[in-house]
Amino acid sequence: MNDGAPLLALRDVNTYYGQIHILSDISMEVQPGELVCLLGGNASGKSTTLKTILGIVEPRSGVVEFDGVDVTDRSTSYRISQGMAIVPENRRLFAPMTVLENLEIGAYLRDDDPSADLDYVYELFPVLAERNRQLAGTLSGGEQQMVAMGRALMTKPKLLLMDEPSMGLSPILVEQSFEIIQRVHATGVSVLVVEQNANMALSIADHGYVLATGRIVLADTAAALSEDEDLKKAYLGR
Repeated sequence: MNDGAPLLALRDVNTYYGQIHILSDISMEVQPGELVCLLGGNASGKSTTLKTILGIVEPRSGVVEFDGVDVTDRSTSYRISQGMAIVPENRRLFAPMTVLENLEIGAYLRDDDPSADLDYVYELFPVLAERNRQLAGTLSGGEQQMVAMGRALMTKPKLLLMDEPSMGLSPILVEQSFEIIQRVHATGVSVLVVEQNANMALSIADHGYVLATGRIVLADTAAALSEDEDLKKAYLGR
């Protein structure tokens, strides 16, 4: 238990690739039960922030805390075992495997019976129940996104990390995807959405952060950010 502490906290994080300073003094939080969005354009540092949260890259300075524990030096597998789950950009499914097999991979590290969670995933995504024997690589982009989200949910996450969930989807499927994120969040799962689509992300988030050239340039409630004039010009196209 985190006893009132943020579920996820980055404190003065500086991340480098070689000698190139990518993230500069990044501080951000996700409270238990909160839906937070991290916004920014290409090369803003969103992907590096996500990799730092997951432990794929290690910051040169600063602290990453998860569920009240300093995980800065801990492995990605440790963080996953403690309750982080990622829905990666472009889904990254095992295309030659069935929908069911992809979902079961999400429960691979669990030592309990995942059948109730599989039923929950099928309740969220009825089409996956209908196509559970179909090869994942033959699904549409929207259906593949459902499998990727379902696979992450099979880990019973405390924090669901969404990397560009609108990427490559039609506007209708983007709306459906964000509706599903809201439904998952409503069950009590904390969510961090890393997105370029600021309008959609802010429409469902509680709080938001805006990255530009590796720095947090704006941080506020989603409602306040939606009305921020600089953000409107830079990201919201109005």
